Amino acid sequence: MNIINSWFERFLGDRQLVYLVAALVLLLVLVVVLGHMLAPAIAALIIAFLLDGAVEWLRARGIGKLIAVIWVFVMFIALCLIAFFTILPPIMGQFAQFFGQLPTMLGTVQEQLYALPQAFPSLVDESQLQAITDQVQDELMAIGQRAVAFSLGSIVSVIALFVYVILVPVMVFFFLKDKDAIISWIGSYLPRERQLTDQVWDEVMLRTGDYARGKVYEILIVGFSAWLVFSMVGLKFAAFLALITGLSVIVPFIGAAVVTIPVAFVALFQWGPGSESLIAVMAYLILQALDGNVLVPLLFSEVVKLHPNAIILAVLVFGGIWGLWGVFFAIPLATLAHAVIKAWRSHRDDQLASNAGAGSGTGTGAPAP
Repeated sequence: MNIINSWFERFLGDRQLVYLVAALVLLLVLVVVLGHMLAPAIAALIIAFLLDGAVEWLRARGIGKLIAVIWVFVMFIALCLIAFFTILPPIMGQFAQFFGQLPTMLGTVQEQLYALPQAFPSLVDESQLQAITDQVQDELMAIGQRAVAFSLGSIVSVIALFVYVILVPVMVFFFLKDKDAIISWIGSYLPRERQLTDQVWDEVMLRTGDYARGKVYEILIVGFSAWLVFSMVGLKFAAFLALITGLSVIVPFIGAAVVTIPVAFVALFQWGPGSESLIAVMAYLILQALDGNVLVPLLFSEVVKLHPNAIILAVLVFGGIWGLWGVFFAIPLATLAHAVIKAWRSHRDDQLASNAGAGSGTGTGAPAP
């Protein structure tokens, strides 16, 4: 009990540590309690955060801030319009076709798999295969139902859609334009003795910014490469499969394994168990291997230094709390936790060293006459 009391006394006596914990708790409460109401603002803040790197890149080359912001914002809107009118329609069409043909594909693949016990009776047991196929069929049908329900139920009302289409870009522009003024305004309400909080903020902003922008580049590169590979091998639903392949990199380690199932499923439906299906699956696996061993080190070298188990746990925890955004920012949130622990330990060591120095200085002084 004395240990706990002494710990609380040291904790509450350290103002900077109290300020840091209070800031984290306040931020968490705002996101959890007001997250739904502030969704447009949060979406605009995230987009502005991703675009800020391009603005700073232009400013570093001598372009004025306002011109850099306008240029990046116009390019962002143009890319969104191009994607909406050229890339999204074929993907949504293949999305509808995929789930529309899902029952037929399930039946075809099931028939092909049932032929395996006859061809390899010593390796494949028919009862086990039946149980596996039934379970896979139930899972795929459930995924299809959830996807259709999501595509229909997530279409917001006209007013809410108007809010997102109009309000979010406007907020993105002003977040980019007035970033320094907003940060200064927030800082004016914070305590002056906040070196520990500033240390955590600087490290998290540096690493999270590089990570988030690198992750967007990775999604685009992997998605486009997957579309080229699937188109070259002649795989059906190439655009839809390329989309989920690109998005699979959001979830490290797990996403690549999960997306293997629909790729192999479509290949089996299209060609059956043969060389064409094997080539399609191998091409996908090679693409994921190149992403993990070549692209990721190039994009994220020295950005995130976390153990793979820590990354997986972060994905599971934050994804369960905040869904897709939680999965996307799982590693930055884990980096935040790591930065807090690192800053706290450094702050504690500095205090201990200061106290030890003060104690030794007092103890070595000359005795009073």
